[in-house]
Amino acid sequence: QVQLVESGGGLVQAGGSLRLSCAASGRIFSNYYMSWYRQAPEKEREFVAGINWSGPGISYADSVKGRFTISRDVAQNTVYLQMNTLKAEDTAIYYCKAQYRTSYWGRGTQVTVSS
Repeated sequence: QVQLVESGGGLVQAGGSLRLSCAASGRIFSNYYMSWYRQAPEKEREFVAGINWSGPGISYADSVKGRFTISRDVAQNTVYLQMNTLKAEDTAIYYCKAQYRTSYWGRGTQVTVSS
């Protein structure tokens, strides 16, 4: 069983930055794939960025390439999403996901970007 808790969301002006954290507890194995998803109002949940727990295997959605950076701290059991040059269309609930044979999700953290 894996538990994921996201934090770091908030309200920011367009052009600003936020860093999201996903604290993982439970049995995290090196072959887990950790990722961030987001869901805007009345839209489907979409992939944002992902990274292998054993590193690197990093991938990004085209919409965030060059602006977002995913990283992980194995010692802290935490995955981060550094978000720069935020746009109004980045407004969404951001979810952390851990996947290996099965998927685990956090409850999400709200990111609101004002234009």
